[in-house]
This record gives sequence, C-alpha cells and structure tokens, in this order.
Amino acid sequence: MEKEKEVVKEQGSAHPVRVGISIGDMNGIGPEIIIKALRDSRMLLDCTPVIYGSNKIFAHYKKLLNDNEFVYTSCRTAEEAQNRKVNLVNVWNEEVELEIGKATEAGGKHAFLSLERATQDLAEGKVDVLVTAPISKDAMGKSGFQFPGHTEYLAHLAGEPEALMILVAGTLRVALVTTHIPIKEVSTSLTREKILQKIKMFESSLKKDFGIIRPKIAVFGLNPHAGENGKMGTEEQETITPAINMAKNEEIMAFGPFPADGFFGSDGRHQFDGILAMYHDQGLAAFKALAFDDGVNYTAGLPIVRTSPDHGTAFDIAGQNKASEQSFRSAIYQAIDVFRCRKMSKEMNANPLPVSVKERRRSSSDIE
Repeated sequence: MEKEKEVVKEQGSAHPVRVGISIGDMNGIGPEIIIKALRDSRMLLDCTPVIYGSNKIFAHYKKLLNDNEFVYTSCRTAEEAQNRKVNLVNVWNEEVELEIGKATEAGGKHAFLSLERATQDLAEGKVDVLVTAPISKDAMGKSGFQFPGHTEYLAHLAGEPEALMILVAGTLRVALVTTHIPIKEVSTSLTREKILQKIKMFESSLKKDFGIIRPKIAVFGLNPHAGENGKMGTEEQETITPAINMAKNEEIMAFGPFPADGFFGSDGRHQFDGILAMYHDQGLAAFKALAFDDGVNYTAGLPIVRTSPDHGTAFDIAGQNKASEQSFRSAIYQAIDVFRCRKMSKEMNANPLPVSVKERRRSSSDIE
C-alpha cells in the first residue's frame, strides 16, 4: 500500500482534477461502487475525489463490505479537501435509517441533499467536474424532487431548455433526441427544429468534449425500416430527413435516417463518430447490450461536466457485495477526459486563424 502511494506521488498529474461525487440513493449500490472504485489508490494519479455524503453511511457500508482498503479524509467543505486523497464532505450528521434495497422517502431526500451540495460547489468552482451515483426516480419523487432525472435537473440549474444525453463507451457514442418520456409521446415530441437542435448539440460536444475535428453523425429513423418510404410511418419523410438536410446546410456531417435494428450489428457504425437515436430505448437497449460493464452516461450541452454510470440503483443486489464498480470508474475517467479536452479546446481556439474562402468551399463539398 505504501509503495502504491509513492507511485501516486511520483506519477500523478501536476494538477489533479477535483471530482465531486454525489452518492445517489444510499439504499442502492451507490455507496458500494464508490468505495470499490476509490479504494484503488491509482485512481488518485489524476484526480482528487470529493464525496458528498455522510461518515456514518460510509462507515456502515465499509463494515457491510468488510472493506479495509477504502480510506478517506473527512472534511466540512470542499475547500478543505486534500489533493490526491479521497475526501468526504459531511452534508448531514444526523442518524439516518438505512433500508437497503428499498426506494424510500429518506433515500430520495438524502440523495437530493448530496446532489444539491455537489452542484452548488461545482457552480462555485470548488470542484471541477461532477460524477453522480444512481438515484431512484421513485424515491426522489417521494421526497419532492420534480425532475425526471439528473439530466433535466442540471439543465434547469444551468438555465438551458435542453441538455443532451450521450452514452459513451470508447468510440461508441449514442445520443438521444428524447429522453424520459412515454413511448406514446415520442412521435408528437419530434419536430424538425428539435432534431436539428440535438444534431447541433451533438456535433458541438463531439468537437469540444471529445476532440473530434470533423465528426460524422448517424441519425436513426423512428419507425421500423426507417419508415420504408412512408409505408410504415411518415416521420422520416416529414420530420427527420428535413432536419438532417437542414444540418447539412449548416455544414454538419449528418447522415440518415438509418433503420435502428440492424445498425449496431453492422460495420456501418464504425464509420461514424456518433449515433443519434430518436428515443430512450432505441439507443440505450443496444448500447447497454454492447457496453453495459463500462458504459458512461454523459450530459452534454451544459457549461459543466457531468457523468454517471450507465446503470441504475440495482436495489435487487444492494448491500450484497455483488455490484461492479467498472462503469462508475469509467465515469470518473470520462469526466476527467472531457474536462481536459474542453480546456485544450479553449486554449486552441483562443486566437483562431481565419479560414479562407477556398478552405470553406472545400469543407462544404465534403458533405455534399
């Protein structure tokens, strides 16, 4: 253990990224995956974790998991956090009854207290990025939380009408036009303007957050076989294709609409930097089948960086020492990567060289 600490000191980044971590639902697997991910001191090479929760909650889970490796420093505020150590800000000190495996009002209330404190510190620059452990929408609703999920809550705080949910695993990036709405409302929610907006947000994120200079985006249809020329629905002809053409007119490399069913199994997906699905399960079912263990949920289109694991609270295995921390670990690294990519992009574009008319024409011909 001491040798690992020396390695951290010698090899760590000169400026470790401060990662704010909300604990999610304390009755789910959030505390467990946080402990498992951060007990490896190599995680501290590039970051300083700041967990927002309670000493008592983590003491309970350490005992439950019979864990002797997870070590943290308790502090009152993020300003007291020590570099390259795991820090825990006590958001509450009172005794809270744990009902592991259940969605309770207390679980929702304290998940929100953790999230609220973490987002406040993120807005004030006390932490650099936010990584959120899973919440229960049922439990959050019982406590008075009025948003469908993290994505909508963070967009509200940022004063943005929309954010963009992107699921990431390596070079596989799947974004959604609509997120947490019933299937019966998807078709009526799709407009040319909304799809174009999401295409533009996706392209911007691929450039700024992932460092891709000329991203290519595959856009899905809504209906089976992408409507098959109107035989199985007209949304492709009336809404999706016009939105793609509008994006091309703005020199965005958007293509489609593609049928969703066979796309993920074909080599075609490797030719694109991002995939835009029309609704939640259309994109996420295939994504999670391909990359459930290390997939990351990234919220794009906001001034802040936020990631989370691509799974939920997993109440059915909570407290049983069965949860895998891999997706949560990937979420931490993804947040660090996006933060550094944004910083580099900002520096590179601080004094851009003017683009000549000839180069602009050549760029336009690439997407025709």
